[in-house]
Amino acid sequence: MTDYIVAIDLGTSHITGIVGEKNADGTFSIVACETENPNSCMRRGNIHNLDDTAGHVGDLIKKLENHLKGSYIDKVYIGVGGQSLRTVDHVEGKDIAEGAAVTKDDIKELRERCKRYVPDLQDVLDIAPAAYYLDGRREPKPVGVPCKRFETHYKLVVGRASVRRDILNSIRERAKKDVAGIIVSPLALADAMLSKEEKELGCALVDFGAGVTSVCVYKNKDLLHMSIIPMGGNLITRDIASLQLTEEVAEKIKKEHGSAVWQKEGEGEDISVEMEGANRKIAVNDLNAVIEGRAKEIVENVYARIKEVTELKSLSSGIVLAGCAAELKNLPELIQDKCKVKVRHSAICEGLVRGSDHMLGDPSRMLAVSLLLKGTESCVSRPSFVDTKTENVSKTDTNGDETQKTTGSPPPVDTGKKKNRKLSFIRDLFNED
Repeated sequence: MTDYIVAIDLGTSHITGIVGEKNADGTFSIVACETENPNSCMRRGNIHNLDDTAGHVGDLIKKLENHLKGSYIDKVYIGVGGQSLRTVDHVEGKDIAEGAAVTKDDIKELRERCKRYVPDLQDVLDIAPAAYYLDGRREPKPVGVPCKRFETHYKLVVGRASVRRDILNSIRERAKKDVAGIIVSPLALADAMLSKEEKELGCALVDFGAGVTSVCVYKNKDLLHMSIIPMGGNLITRDIASLQLTEEVAEKIKKEHGSAVWQKEGEGEDISVEMEGANRKIAVNDLNAVIEGRAKEIVENVYARIKEVTELKSLSSGIVLAGCAAELKNLPELIQDKCKVKVRHSAICEGLVRGSDHMLGDPSRMLAVSLLLKGTESCVSRPSFVDTKTENVSKTDTNGDETQKTTGSPPPVDTGKKKNRKLSFIRDLFNED
């Protein structure tokens, strides 16, 4: 059977499920993509209500199965990007015998040691590719190179132990679906959106979500830093709602009229808003002054996270934006003004997905597509049926007549004998003797 991968993005503003067919050349073809509104069961990228999340995931899986022509989804990959996630440094090393060189077994041994490492009060959710050092010098291809001391430097993605526990409790125990794997969403997105050249030259991927903003920084192909800022587009919406608007109306006018730089838009203009059957006027300048205040705070945090690990001017490939909240008008200009590097929106790299071009640049679906690309196990099965029928076997009866008998089926009925028995029964019934 064809390998179908199923991935679910547990987002704060939407839960997205996707099914993809893995092709022989390693690319994917999108089979189905569906969305559920989480209704506050997700908060800042974490599961808040186990039962509600399980219900939404169950409904989402049923929608996806409708596209699978009788097949069933047995397990799913789950993306995580909650506010507790961050990278920590970890080093493993060993001495190499005099005159000997580093081997593949040395790399495997240190990798296994790293997997056994458990940080205090944290759960390791992923391990980024290691950087190798021989006698203190960086070496991209250590196998076969002699040295005295061999070290592997890892970036561990850690989070609260409750992250994994809540996913398993909600998806496996309540929704009754196995979890094929837990994928760190920001790293999956970076691998899908950033080219090898961008990672080598230096690049930061900033994903502006509804509940959180993630920052991944790369240089010389290495992951330097990954962290989650517990602020996103929902905070801007709530700030707008302070203008005596509902959050639904606030979200709508943010998308239609909002700007991260208020002086550039709407000087002297008003927005007509219908509230409780009456029209209200909101000054565009007032709206965007509120938006800019919160947007600047988020950008300041992004700037600080990047500056912790590298000078921004060293990021030759600049900053790449993703996420629905990144669609806010003039946000790239605000970031560029602060960080002094080029800033742009991007999409899933070419050559990873066949067709479905409309999804590759859709900020509401890019993360789900990125998770799909990380899947390796087939998640879909077809129902099994027990066939009790066998081929018809010819058999000759005692009178020399040939009859047909099918295993598991009743023998054929002699309709003539049956009719005679019925007539005899009627005669006996009315025979007074």
